[in-house]
Amino acid sequence: MAKRDFYEVLGVDRNADADTLKKAYRKLAIQYHPDRQQGKSDAEKKEAEEKFKEAAEAYDVLSDPNKRARYDQLGPEGYDQMGGGGFSGGGMSMEDIFRQFGDLFGGFGGFGSFSGFGDSGPAVNHGTNLRVRVKVNLQEVAKGTEKKIKIPRQVSCRSCNGTGAKNGTALETCPHCHGSGVEVHIRRTILGQMQTQSECSVCGGTGKRIKERCPDCGGSGLVKREEVVTINIPAGVREGMMLNMRGKGNDAPGGGVPGDLQIVIEEQHDEHLIRNDQDLIYNLMIDFPTAALGGKVEIPTVNGRARVTIEPGTQPGKVLRLRGKGLPSVNGYGNGDLLVNVMVYVPENMTADERRTMEALRESKSFKPSVSTKERIFSRLRHMFD
Repeated sequence: MAKRDFYEVLGVDRNADADTLKKAYRKLAIQYHPDRQQGKSDAEKKEAEEKFKEAAEAYDVLSDPNKRARYDQLGPEGYDQMGGGGFSGGGMSMEDIFRQFGDLFGGFGGFGSFSGFGDSGPAVNHGTNLRVRVKVNLQEVAKGTEKKIKIPRQVSCRSCNGTGAKNGTALETCPHCHGSGVEVHIRRTILGQMQTQSECSVCGGTGKRIKERCPDCGGSGLVKREEVVTINIPAGVREGMMLNMRGKGNDAPGGGVPGDLQIVIEEQHDEHLIRNDQDLIYNLMIDFPTAALGGKVEIPTVNGRARVTIEPGTQPGKVLRLRGKGLPSVNGYGNGDLLVNVMVYVPENMTADERRTMEALRESKSFKPSVSTKERIFSRLRHMFD
């Protein structure tokens, strides 16, 4: 099912500033917080949980200038198809979300435990994300491409199967949290006395403790290894756009959820064509006789070459438009155009015979610009600078 527009989720307009976004998110988070759902049916609690996570994802994107710019550019569907910016609200627990946005509520939320949505038990470890830059040329942008890159990752240690314990020895129950993976705190807030939970400081939320460390990974459960990853880059990507590959980042210690691989697109400079959003621009220099008499010229395109017709009397600055010869939209909404900017070369060095010929033509009425021609050219220039 398609996601709702994030601005609609938070109930703000598209020009909302950071303070407005924070207030809107805080209001929704308080409304749908589990401590406010006591006494309601399971269906109502589940709906509140989904709305809580939906608001958290919307705030995660819109509060980050880079993510917000991509979201505004791609729209809800395009942003979701591109993998977004790495937020996985749908797979995050309520604990995870409050660790990420806890500052909006003071400390760890200023609310009670999350038992309203079920006992989460020991925390699930999450691997860290990796980020790489991948270069693409215009031809690859036009058609999409597949890249194979070598990534150094943290992967589960084979000697201990990622447990961090020597020779696969058993783990003991954490004596501090007694296997729950959390520490319970009682605090007073404006809503009254609230019970909160945080990750156990001794076992890191796993509920277990290593007796004897694995010598190969030092007890971390992870070792570094290079792996070849195949990346499918869709057509229409642009400089700075970030793709997201779930689960291709670093593994998590203890067999948790692996992180993501974030791929930042870097466009390579093209020798002939200039990119302007989905359109391409080619600066064509023709000689004076061709401009005056007309003719056929060949120009480069992103997929090869094309022949264009120069009409007799073509003026400098004329733009020829080759429709559909530009770049595709990353959302699949058609192609841009190739704009051919025509410039006329005026000879800088001439022979004596050539000069005499030009002198003879200087007085010809055909070589003097008419008022209508000047108006047409200058009006176009004025429009460019308006």
